[in-house]
Parts: sequence; C-alpha cells; structure tokens
Amino acid sequence: MATQQSLQNFSEEDVAKHGTEESLWIVIDGGVYDLTSFQNEHPGGKKILKRVAGKDASKMFWKYHNAGILKKYTPKLQIGAIGSAAPVVQEKEADAPAAPVAVVESSTAKELFEQYGDMVPFADPNWYQGYSTAYLNASHVALRDEVRAWVDAEIEPFVGEWDEKKEVPAEIYKEMGRRGYLAGALGVHYPVEYTDIRPKCVAPEQWDHFHEMILTDEITRAGSGGLVWNLLGGYGIGAPPVVKFATPETKQRVLPGLLAGDKRICLCITEPDAGSDVANLTTSAKLTPDGKHYIVNGEKKWITNGIWADYFTVAVRTGGEGMSGVSLLLLEKTMPGLNVRRMDCSGVWSSGTTYVTFEDVKVPVENLIGKENQGFKVIMTNFNHERLGIIIQATRFSRVCYEESMKYAHKRRTFGKRLIDHPVIRAKLANMAIKIEATYNWLENMVFQTCSMSEQEAMYRLGGAIAGLKAQSTQTFEFCAREAAQIFGGLSYSRGGQGGKVERLYREVRAYAIPGGSEEIMLDLAVRQSLRVHQALGAKL
Repeated sequence: MATQQSLQNFSEEDVAKHGTEESLWIVIDGGVYDLTSFQNEHPGGKKILKRVAGKDASKMFWKYHNAGILKKYTPKLQIGAIGSAAPVVQEKEADAPAAPVAVVESSTAKELFEQYGDMVPFADPNWYQGYSTAYLNASHVALRDEVRAWVDAEIEPFVGEWDEKKEVPAEIYKEMGRRGYLAGALGVHYPVEYTDIRPKCVAPEQWDHFHEMILTDEITRAGSGGLVWNLLGGYGIGAPPVVKFATPETKQRVLPGLLAGDKRICLCITEPDAGSDVANLTTSAKLTPDGKHYIVNGEKKWITNGIWADYFTVAVRTGGEGMSGVSLLLLEKTMPGLNVRRMDCSGVWSSGTTYVTFEDVKVPVENLIGKENQGFKVIMTNFNHERLGIIIQATRFSRVCYEESMKYAHKRRTFGKRLIDHPVIRAKLANMAIKIEATYNWLENMVFQTCSMSEQEAMYRLGGAIAGLKAQSTQTFEFCAREAAQIFGGLSYSRGGQGGKVERLYREVRAYAIPGGSEEIMLDLAVRQSLRVHQALGAKL
C-alpha cells in the first residue's frame, strides 16, 4: 500500500535551523517531525521539547515512550526524513498481502510463506518467519496481513487512551462488522444466510477456525484485554447460542444487525453466588398463566459488554434444581425491568464489565433458545469456543510480554552493558519463549482438530484437552507477564510509557485465569473428561 503523503528529505543542518519555539523540529530514528503546533499538547510540557529542538531526540523519546506513541503521531507530525533514510510513515509498502513463495513437495502438504513482521525470534508464530506450516494457506496469510495493517494503523496507537476512558469507540466495533470480522467470529461456518457482508480476502466457503484464530490473534497483538473483549468478548460467547439454537424467526430478526455491528450482545451466566458452578444458578424464569411469556427475576455479575448490549443471552432456572432445570432465553434491552450498571475491575477496563438485574422482565416464549430445561446442553456447546478464544488471547499476550521485553533488553543498559548481554536476562527470555511455543503448538493442533471433527465430536473428544490447554495458556501468560515486569523494572509499575503494555497486561492476568473456568477447575476437568472419553474408546488402565 502506498504512503498517504509525500515526505521530503532533509539534512541535519536543515533540522538545526528549526530549534525555536516558533519553529520546532526534531528527529526520531531518521524521521523529521514538526512539533511547532504540538507544543501545548505535549504531556511533558514545552520545556522538554525545547531541550531537543532542532536535534536528534531519539534517545530521549525512547526513554519515555513506546512504539505506539510514534505510530499515533507520525501521520500528523512527520514531514520528512534525514537524507535518503527510509521515512517512518503511517503506512508501509509491505502492508500488501504476502504471497506464498513456495510449496514444498511432500506426501504431507506444507506451505512456506514469505518472512513477515519484525522477525524477532519467537515474537510471532514461526510460520510468520519463513518456516513451513501444514495447517495454513494463502487465504490465512492474506487475512493476517489485512488485520495487522488495520490494527497497526487504527487501533494499537490508541488502546492506552481507550483503556483509560474505559471504552473503545463505537466506530471500531462497527468497522468489525463492515469488514466481515464479526460474522467470522462465531466458531461456526460463515453465516451467509444472515448477512450480505463478505470478508475482503477470504471467500466465505473457505472460512475456517484458523481464520478466526488469526483474526483474534492479530487484534490481541495490540496488547489490551479490554480491547479484545470489547470487540469479540461478549459477542463471541453471546451470539453463537442464537446462531445455533434460536428459532428461525428470532435468527432472522436478530442476526443481521449483530453481524453488521449495528447491534451488540452479551452472555449472562455468572451470578454473585454461581460462577463456575453453572448448574446451581438461581435467576428464575416462570411461565405466565397463559403460557405466552416468561417472567424473569434475578441478577448476573461480571457480564462482558453488558452496558452496551442490545441483546442478552441469559441462563435461567425454569425447572427444578441442578442442570436439568436450566434454560436459555434471549432478553432485549428495551424490555422493562432489565437494568445494567458498570463494574470497576482490576483489568480489562474497556470491556464494559457489567452487573445486570432482572425485575419481573416479561419475555416472549418465542425468545427461548433451544428447548426448555435443556439450556445446560446449549451452554456446554459454547465452552470449547469460549476457551479457545481465551487461549488464543493469553498466548498472544504472552508473546507481547516477551517481544516488549526482548526489544527493551536491546536498548536498556545496566552495569555498563545492555540487558540482553546479561545471562540472567537471556534465561528469562528463553523460559518465556519455550512456554509460549509449547502452548501455541498445542493450540494449533486443537484448532486443526476442530476443523477436522463435527462440532458434536469436538465437544465430546476435545473438551478435556482444551480445558487443560486453557490452564496452560493462562499460567504461561502469568509467567511471561511477571518476567516482563522484572525485566522492565519500575517502568512496568507505572501506566503508559515504555512499560505500558506490560503494566496493563499484568493487571489483566486474572481476567484470563478465572473466566471460562478457573485454572483449578480446568486442570481437574482435563483429566476427568479425557479419562471418560478414552475409557469409552478402550483405554487399558
């Protein structure tokens, strides 16, 4: 993709002539920036800028800022570059989709794609870096390139601001719909029957679980759990039950708006006294004497996206105790008696975590999702998709912690040498890398299995393994966040700046270790479920 504006070449002498408050230029990594009109906006004030006016400010800039700040202001402030240096511009020629360079002939099909990204070892999956893959094809590469270009230009530079404001602009969510990303994030086929929107670089009939994995992974690379949950969290777990189990009339009425990004949805299962213990939830739904409505009373807690949702996929008790008395209903924001309030949490600030209350909410029986008293089965079909999403995010966040640490270790000097030259730092990075790669390779295999099995078979055979992988991914995330914080030192304890991503992600570890099934429950389920399946398959114990 070509650059959006023509940038001039300057000499250092040219820049030196602009060292006053009336005309203030600086150089950062070879790029020339005119900060004359920016002085009053600079968070550190004019004085800091005056110190570097007309000079190369690279060292001072990187002392206080991360790459996201440069990405954010480059389109507004860059006017050129020093000499023939390649200018740091807002869009790169390399943003065009990479084409496959070879297909290795073998009895097992393998693809080999061009090198992509910054080529920091282990900072991206190795198929980005010129290694072969047996799972992916050119359509996956094209989607990766498309999503990364969008995230780099329109999302990553702003996530810190959005996090502080506790909200992602509605336009970003709407763009997810326009690009076809929402329709591809349901853990099912691409639902062409409910939308005319099509992905730009992937035919709907080609769309598979790897495309969804890549979409989630590249958005997660921005380094904000609040962002990912805002765009994919409530939607990715609230909408699939509607797609799979709602009545045809409900689907036709609800899904087009959801897939386009015009409407939003959330999943309401967790209650103040019923988190992982779904079978014992207490929110009630009682039929009216005429049998035309359910009257819903109760409350739900920690509901992602609830403050913005138009629709609420709600687990209710319609029968007796235990799982056999649970049903699922679709409630709507306009229904009297449904109230929401924002919750303040440790992390994922821009995700819209919500406390939802139901006071005599009147719901048409046509809004039943699935069959009455069989909602627990519907909920169970949702778990593999939800947990895989968490695994993808936790694994990429681990990479973000690692990549930020690796790059910082090459800049920061202590005791007369760079951090990367200290064996103890290299050991930290190595331990992060081996955990990340082990987790990612298991993830790829699980996604491949979901592509190879029916949904019913995958739910039965993969539930245990995915539960175990969910625990492994969040433990890896916690380890990498801690090690990254140690490498960044005090910079990881203050919001913003070079350690901003690490600080934010460290706060968000628990938001991944607990939702979707806590690590303790996942580890127990991994063994129990896998044993049950393999005993049925003939395991000799």
